[in-house]
Amino acid sequence: MGITTTQLTLKNPLKSKLSPIHTKALADTGALHLCIPEHMAIQLELTEREKREVTLVDGSKRLVSYVGPVELSCTHRRCYVGAMVFGEEVLLGAIPMEDMDLIVHPAHREVKVNPLNPNIPLSIAKGMALTQV
Repeated sequence: MGITTTQLTLKNPLKSKLSPIHTKALADTGALHLCIPEHMAIQLELTEREKREVTLVDGSKRLVSYVGPVELSCTHRRCYVGAMVFGEEVLLGAIPMEDMDLIVHPAHREVKVNPLNPNIPLSIAKGMALTQV
């Protein structure tokens, strides 16, 4: 396999006068959340909502800031998420990738739109009966 990266755009949807940040991110299906370095949270003037405990790859735990909202764009898809603030690079985890219906193509080391849903992201909401009005 190998390391997969992708291009992201990060914005603060509550402060439209701020310029967005265009950045490279590590796409990690083993991680859950969007993680951003502190300098990006400062640049986007993101508000700390709470502290969260995260487990790092070595098994250690750390208390970090959870900020948001963040408007995240990737491959012409968009979602709104919170972000953990730590590290030196942007990490794109499974929750925002699922929200935008993106897949990681390991052979090509690319993040792509799910080919089964090329025009509109698909979301799964099982367990809820939808009734017609």
